[in-house]
Amino acid sequence: MKIIVAVTGASGAIYAQLLFDKLHELHCQIDEVCVVFSMTAKEVWKYEMQSAPNLYNFKQFNDDDFFSPIASGSAQYDAMVICPCSAGTMGRIAHGTADTLITRAADVMLKERRKLILAFREMPYSLIHIKNMELITLAGGIICPASPSFYAQQNTINEVCNSVTDRIIDLIGLSNNCYRWGE
Repeated sequence: MKIIVAVTGASGAIYAQLLFDKLHELHCQIDEVCVVFSMTAKEVWKYEMQSAPNLYNFKQFNDDDFFSPIASGSAQYDAMVICPCSAGTMGRIAHGTADTLITRAADVMLKERRKLILAFREMPYSLIHIKNMELITLAGGIICPASPSFYAQQNTINEVCNSVTDRIIDLIGLSNNCYRWGE
């Protein structure tokens, strides 16, 4: 499986790092992971995480690199996750504005009918957010708000945040050993 992970400037860099960790852990199910940071994501990451991201051996592309393979459907990536996803990025995707590598890759995923998952990190939602979510959902995308669950009785912030990243892993279609309701 070939996976794209995009990180935008919404708050919630911890979700992206935990997703990188989980994808690294599940490497035997994955052929390739490509990572793209928006310019704002890099600044938010520095502020929130106060350390550089651990990207393992994942391929990295700049957000202005339209010659990247993820800019074309012929590269056949299976899934794209935008985590965290800002309202601006979601709006540009919803309206087909492919002005960055992130929004172009998302556009490719939708046109190729491949899996696009947006871990939206805004609240409360405005009607514009809801309409953009509707457009993306109608186009085949999945809106996965970064809203953690608490029924697993987690003890740390990482455990709470992993309830979101575990759902993302499930939505990608990877086998994942995590808490399941009713267990």
